[in-house]
This record gives sequence, structure tokens and C-alpha cells, in this order.
Amino acid sequence: MVEVINKYETIFIIDKDQTEEQVNEIVEKFKALISSEGEIESVDVWGKRRLAYPINDKNEGYYVLINFSSKPDFPKELERIYGITEEIVRQIVVKKGK
Repeated sequence: MVEVINKYETIFIIDKDQTEEQVNEIVEKFKALISSEGEIESVDVWGKRRLAYPINDKNEGYYVLINFSSKPDFPKELERIYGITEEIVRQIVVKKGK
């Protein structure tokens, strides 16, 4: 049986109230999590940016983009972990087309 591996892109926004060290720890945590279940293709830390609209009375956040490949069931687990991580303001995981 052929093992299905898909390519994904995830962007998450970290609360602006975190220190630079805390932001780096969160990024490393998610890089390790994704690496344990798939293969990271690229990580792009965009840094602190203005949000398109206020979220929880905040106008800025740290943006991080990660491109990775994994089995189809992993993105749902990744979204669940984003949801229970207090420092994550917003997140999205998108399957990339061919």
C-alpha cells in the first residue's frame, strides 16, 4: 500500500506580549512537533506585524510561516495543539495544490 504524503502550509500568529525568547521557544516547539510527524521544507519568521483587524484588543502579533509535508491526518492534530496553546492568537493550515 502506498503511503500518502501531502504538502501543507501553516501560518500562526503569536501574541505580541511575548518576549523575543518566548517567541523563539514557541517557534521551536512547533518546528519540533511538525518534524516529529513530517518533514519541514521551510520556516519563515516574519516578525512583529500589524494585524488586519484587532483580535482580543490587540493590533500586532508575531507571524510565522512553515511549509511542510506530512500524512493527511497530522494537520488536524496540529490545529488542535494550536487551539490549546494560549500564546497562539490565530492559525491556519492549508493543503497546497499540485
